[in-house]
Amino acid sequence: MMKRNILAVLIPALLVAGAANAAEIYNKNANKLDFYGKAVGEHIWTTNGDTSSDDTTYARIGFKGETQINDQLTGYGQWEYNMNASNAEGTQGTNTRLAFAGLKFGDAGSLDYGRNYGAIYDVAAYTDMLVEWGGDTWAATDNFMNGRTTGVLTYRNSNFFGLVDGLAFAVQYQGKNERSNVVAPSVDDNGTISLGRAGNGAKANGDGVSTAATYDIGEGFSVAAGYETADRTNEQVAAGTSTAWASAGGDRAEAWSTAAKYDANNIYAAIMYAETLNMTREADNNFANKTQNFEAVAQYQFDFGLRPSIAYVQSKGKDLKSRGDFTGGDADLVKYVEVGTWYYFNKNMNVYAAYKFNLLDDNNYSESAKLATDDQAAVGIVYQF
Repeated sequence: MMKRNILAVLIPALLVAGAANAAEIYNKNANKLDFYGKAVGEHIWTTNGDTSSDDTTYARIGFKGETQINDQLTGYGQWEYNMNASNAEGTQGTNTRLAFAGLKFGDAGSLDYGRNYGAIYDVAAYTDMLVEWGGDTWAATDNFMNGRTTGVLTYRNSNFFGLVDGLAFAVQYQGKNERSNVVAPSVDDNGTISLGRAGNGAKANGDGVSTAATYDIGEGFSVAAGYETADRTNEQVAAGTSTAWASAGGDRAEAWSTAAKYDANNIYAAIMYAETLNMTREADNNFANKTQNFEAVAQYQFDFGLRPSIAYVQSKGKDLKSRGDFTGGDADLVKYVEVGTWYYFNKNMNVYAAYKFNLLDDNNYSESAKLATDDQAAVGIVYQF
């Protein structure tokens, strides 16, 4: 029974922090280094409509290190790398997810720079807890500071300078990243414009600031709120004013979000609401003028290792520009229910399965934007350390 109770405590921590189960490989002379990783054998099926079967196996490794400089000053760093294993050798993709270093000044907080999570992701993380999908309404990688992103200077403070237990906040600055990936539109014999391109600076950004605050109320309850604002690049603005692109044209990108969660007594439940302006990438790499986003998730951890999960995720685009047969207006960008479960043999080994009930309709917008409207199923097995 004691083994089961320990497992019930460890598993939620593993879900929240990927490095929670790290192996300490060095701890001497005020220097510490933890190594962590996982190997995931995974397969995903599209179960109706245009059915498909895809291997999505991958492995991930990383380290977290720190060095004690003096009584009040600590240096730290983290690196995380992802390796795709679902293709032939020599054609498998790899990517650096995280790479940053910084200094922590006791109760005064910490300051680091590099590739890191955006500060406002602290809010999105409350509901980015699904078995397979999730975190895909407004939070996205290399989309301003909404997810993992490049070149961010981040200040964090826990317990509000040591004065208020449970109150933490972050302030972050990101410099301009020009990443042009426009492929010129083509026109067929009928005069129809084809938007066959990688995107109109879809992963670029101007100078911006992201903030977030979280408060652990106690008894398992926590709340979070965040705000972000950034300049858009000239390319992004120009694409929004061109008739060839169905993209937002505002000078600034903005987002705000709030969330709440309960994490106690083997229960995890969270809700999140967010709005974005000129920021959210649509399926074809255009930017939506405005989105309204809602996510909710509930899970229960059984002592014997089973952790069932159910979630609802929706992102509604507002005042979208016309494209193809879509004449403009409001439309759902993401909308689904995920039902799934993990089964943990122990803290290092688990299996999981999930089903995505896609609630998007086949309509003029989903067809023009090439949105997937079919259900999907996923199964996987994980070894992690």
